[in-house]
Amino acid sequence: MLATHAPPSLINPLQLFRSHSLFSRAISPFSATRSLFVRTVASMAGVNSSPDHVVGTWYSVPELRLRNHRFVVPLDYSLEPRSSPKISVFAREVVAVGKEDQLLPYLLFLQGGPGFECPRPTEASGWIHKACEEFRLILMDQRGTGLSTPLTPSSMSQFKSAEDLVGYLKHFRADNIVNDAEFMRVRLVPDAGPWTILGQSYGGFCAVTYLSFAPQGLRQVLLTGGTPPIGNGCTADTVYRVCSEQIILQNEKYYKRYPQDIEIVREVVNYLAASEGGGVLLPSGGILTPRGLQTLGLSCLGTSAGFERLHYMFEGVWDPVLVPGAPKQISYYFLNAFERSIAFDTNPLYALLHESIYCQGASSSWSAHRIRSEDEGKFDAIKAAKEGRPVPFMGELM
Repeated sequence: MLATHAPPSLINPLQLFRSHSLFSRAISPFSATRSLFVRTVASMAGVNSSPDHVVGTWYSVPELRLRNHRFVVPLDYSLEPRSSPKISVFAREVVAVGKEDQLLPYLLFLQGGPGFECPRPTEASGWIHKACEEFRLILMDQRGTGLSTPLTPSSMSQFKSAEDLVGYLKHFRADNIVNDAEFMRVRLVPDAGPWTILGQSYGGFCAVTYLSFAPQGLRQVLLTGGTPPIGNGCTADTVYRVCSEQIILQNEKYYKRYPQDIEIVREVVNYLAASEGGGVLLPSGGILTPRGLQTLGLSCLGTSAGFERLHYMFEGVWDPVLVPGAPKQISYYFLNAFERSIAFDTNPLYALLHESIYCQGASSSWSAHRIRSEDEGKFDAIKAAKEGRPVPFMGELM
């Protein structure tokens, strides 16, 4: 979440926001969107491809050939190209071995998130192997992630104020991800032809934005579970209320499968709450608090084998007491496993921009915080432990 007033959605079909402030609510007709994209694409066509597009050499992983592309793109596409600050956007081209020079249709993969880079292929397997049977696959690191001018805790610390940082972050949403994709398409696809896009999770949100703002660049659109809120009644509040109900259900299923973990998790929460500073030091220097512990639900409550990963983590939560009278303490194994399960340190855009993706023409006004507080105490880890209730893990309420 970025601010009390989160941005209006950029996925509202046939609409464009007149103001480019993160907090703007004003909208203008789609014709303005059309003119912006026409102007953007027109400006692309007149640019020498050498300075703004660097193509790497081919290299190999088992059964695949890959090469890297780096594009120099405007930070702010609403400005004239020469006046906008520039950032770098990275994409990886992937084909099956022997198909480097074949005339293949292009497939752009839009990664889930927000705030996560594309997968790094190590071999021809899974969906990438299947896609490369008939497509030239483009794996784009969305701006601010991976190798695309990544926004990290250290890089963002360069800004002198929160206001300056917010002003910068407003350029890292779905509208500019689409602008970057169009910038790449006219340079990669022969005759600047259309391509197919595959949107996974938040990538599906970006795909719908693409359909709304630049349909001329699209041949086919494939979505895998990422459908954004486009109805007037679908707001961040609506999404988070449904999400909170699902979180409760997943917790019930987890504790039904592993009832022995009810007492273990309670004990850990009580230990953390009683520790100096309300938590214990993590290997990276952060603090594990009861509320932080609940975030394990993000990676474990809704994924394949997530229940099992969570259970096995708590199997090793305590260090053995080797010396009589030595104090009980949480194991390094558990603390390290916790850090590897949570990506806020390495991919902060996920937490910073997550709530804004559900905004459809209205401010979210810190929706996740409000929804979490509506049923007082339901998600309070310390209160649940004291009352002898199962401690709930959390999901995407942020």
